Amino acid sequence: MSIVFLNGDFLPRSEAKLSVDERGFFFGDGVYEVTRAVHGHIFEPDRHVRRLERGLRELRLDPRITMDALLDVHLQLLRENALEGGQATIYLQITRGAAPRTHHFPPAGTPPTIFVSATAFTPPNEARARGVAAVTYPDYRWSRCDLKTVNLLPAVMAKQHAADNGAFESIFVRGSALTEGSHTNAFGVIEGELRTYPNCNYILPGVTRDVVVEIAHELGYRVSETPIFVHELARLEEFFVTGTTSDVMPVVTLDAKSVGKGTPGPITMTLYQALAARLAAVAAGSAAP
Repeated sequence: MSIVFLNGDFLPRSEAKLSVDERGFFFGDGVYEVTRAVHGHIFEPDRHVRRLERGLRELRLDPRITMDALLDVHLQLLRENALEGGQATIYLQITRGAAPRTHHFPPAGTPPTIFVSATAFTPPNEARARGVAAVTYPDYRWSRCDLKTVNLLPAVMAKQHAADNGAFESIFVRGSALTEGSHTNAFGVIEGELRTYPNCNYILPGVTRDVVVEIAHELGYRVSETPIFVHELARLEEFFVTGTTSDVMPVVTLDAKSVGKGTPGPITMTLYQALAARLAAVAAGSAAP
């Protein structure tokens, strides 16, 4: 039975209970983060912390705990669940707490709810080797997609659309531009140039996305934070999505049409290998834990 962290206590998951007055339950009034751990080390903790702090600030939510203390909770959960010897994901959720249901904020002094859990993780390498299918889906979401909140119903519906069509992921289309996936960021290669939707309020500033952009620059690829439009899909030479649990995942069909040669592309796989090297460096302890 796994051990989780809830409001200051480490306890068996079956014993973790929340109030029915929890604002995360009523309103989705909270933020979350999912981090990757490799052999007891957290991958890119500083980027995750910066994104979390920004989300808390924008939601005016005081977690009443330092970021260093939260990272210590992450590491202790890896130890408590015997996850230091392999790969794992760590889920963190912070909400505005439990209080009588009102749309405005609860009374000052209402403690937040902080939940953290850790789970063993196996990278989807078989799917990566052959490439995956994706489908497009209308982007009906609100205009603050840059905040990683627990309001995930649009993502749920988009991911179910992918599942209904035997696809790995749905790619949101806002107007005529591809923005991002239901739980990933999206990249395409057109005429040798790597393109992705610019960081703004319409996409989540993905940690893996930012690392991949950084790696692409280091490797000398041309990178443009310019949207890919629906009318350009036939010109795609490669397409891939990125995320904490996807790494770099090649998409070989989009809306049942082959992307490029219909196989994982060379730029995609080069970027994946470079990202995998960074993960391996974290596992070896040669990068910041």
